[in-house]
Amino acid sequence: MRLCASKAVLAVLAFLVLLAPAGAPLAEPLRIESWRSDDRDIWSGVIIPAFNKRYPDIAVKFTPSPPREYDASLNARLAGGTAGDLITCRPFDASLKLFKAGHLVALDDLKGLARFRDVARAAWRTDDGKVTYCLPMASVIHGFIYNRRIFEELKLSVPKTVSEFFATLDKIKAQGRYTPLAMGTADQWEAATMGFQNIGPNYWKGEQGRRQLVSGDARLSDPPYVATLAQLARWRPYLGRGFTAQSYADSQTLFTLGRAAIYPAGSWEIANFRKLADFPFDAFPPPVPDGAQDCYISDHTDIGIGINAASTNRKQARVFLEWMTTKEFATLFANALPGFFPLSDHKLVLNDPLAQTFLNWRQMCKSTIRNSYQILSRGTPNLENEIWNVSAQVINGTLSPRAGAEKLQQGLAAWYPPHRR
Repeated sequence: MRLCASKAVLAVLAFLVLLAPAGAPLAEPLRIESWRSDDRDIWSGVIIPAFNKRYPDIAVKFTPSPPREYDASLNARLAGGTAGDLITCRPFDASLKLFKAGHLVALDDLKGLARFRDVARAAWRTDDGKVTYCLPMASVIHGFIYNRRIFEELKLSVPKTVSEFFATLDKIKAQGRYTPLAMGTADQWEAATMGFQNIGPNYWKGEQGRRQLVSGDARLSDPPYVATLAQLARWRPYLGRGFTAQSYADSQTLFTLGRAAIYPAGSWEIANFRKLADFPFDAFPPPVPDGAQDCYISDHTDIGIGINAASTNRKQARVFLEWMTTKEFATLFANALPGFFPLSDHKLVLNDPLAQTFLNWRQMCKSTIRNSYQILSRGTPNLENEIWNVSAQVINGTLSPRAGAEKLQQGLAAWYPPHRR
């Protein structure tokens, strides 16, 4: 009798489940894992409320971890079965490992994914390009931010070519009141990220050159890479006194205090500079080599989002990701975080004029990503770290551009088979 009663109860419960509407509220909200703890208010106050206007029956909660703890804490929660439903994805190998371990689901059939170009999806695709496992969310764009007040005072024009760029630097240096370029080499990564990866795409032709490096059809000792390092070496006289001991924070301060004219930049600086600088500033894309017909920008994939394969709410998680492919999300996100640009192909009008300037470069130039990030930094020596060191040494004058390019190539060839032949 007890067994029959239990069966009856189960049957009633199953019937009630079938009667429940498909859009019924979840017992637990969708939880988003992220390292962007500083974005909590934006998600809670802007993005999630906008989603709930369209999908009021799907509750969502943004649950970030401190940035330095994110990878370890996320891996622990995934292993323990307590991770959130949506996983904010770092670009390239960190997320690829999660996919290979079975923690992220394939998204190739996600509605709206077609709005993201191959260069945008590259950071969250398998090496063979067959599977996309995170939705591209945002990139950062490189260029040069400049002090408009100084440019007006010295009657300077925005440079478009490399020759014009150095002529502008010469005029600033000759005037003597301002540091022409606000960058140091003490932390090394700026020399690579805001130097080498900023100007380099104009020499190696963006995605064409990057993919040739991956395939082994190009070498880091080839002329485009020597030319990139040669331009960096020419920056040395314009960096100001003590640049070898100047940190990233020092460079930010030098510019925001109005003591430097040009800042080799990433677009992530926009919001911070708005708070700190009391003068108008603008930006220009990396000047092209003299005679070049095309321009290229580092439009680097920075953040994506995927679905936890162990989530019991995968259907609702897909609804959220599909909404994230829309123009509505792209506009909200780009305006809430100026300098972080959605990677979909929607045409956007942004509230921050400098953010709009950076974004407009996508229409003028061809986008690429940093050439050391996909596949080429998996071995020893790590190519990304090698570019940091070599770029800093070349700027410091302790390594010649050609010797630097040869060092990069030798390091990659030491472990990467396509470069051994």
